[in-house]
Amino acid sequence: MRSTRAKKIRKVIGVISDTHGLLRPEAIKALWGVDLILHAGDVGTAEVLSRLKATAPLIAVRGNNDKGPWAAKLPCFKVKKVGDVKLYLIHDVKELNLNPAEGGLRVVISGHSHKPSVEERDGILYLNPGSAGPRRFRLPVSLARLTVDGKTVKAELVKLSD
Repeated sequence: MRSTRAKKIRKVIGVISDTHGLLRPEAIKALWGVDLILHAGDVGTAEVLSRLKATAPLIAVRGNNDKGPWAAKLPCFKVKKVGDVKLYLIHDVKELNLNPAEGGLRVVISGHSHKPSVEERDGILYLNPGSAGPRRFRLPVSLARLTVDGKTVKAELVKLSD
């Protein structure tokens, strides 16, 4: 007799943003072993995408500074289902033009501000991994790891340098 219970899927997702053409060795090291990488825009160059794809499967969206033919191929947003959890990837959260709960989303991932943050509001996890590229002001250089375990999600910010 076959079980009708869904198999619980645990995935670790590397979340990176605002590389602006600089993919630090410590970022690659922090992403090693993840099941998927999500880049929330301002990639900077096609080479950054190639190097990330060599680390793990990659989904990226276009940021406001991504220009040229390579960047035109990137979507402005992307919905990705991981197990039972729907993730929404966009560069600037201020451009979010839907109600995440009504869209069945559990996580909204963005970049743009360079400020790392993890915040849960009304059952939606909002994650900004910060900037993994050139330092901006006094903000930390960081990325994030998102663990999806069944319907549970947990985000952890990873500081790459002070």
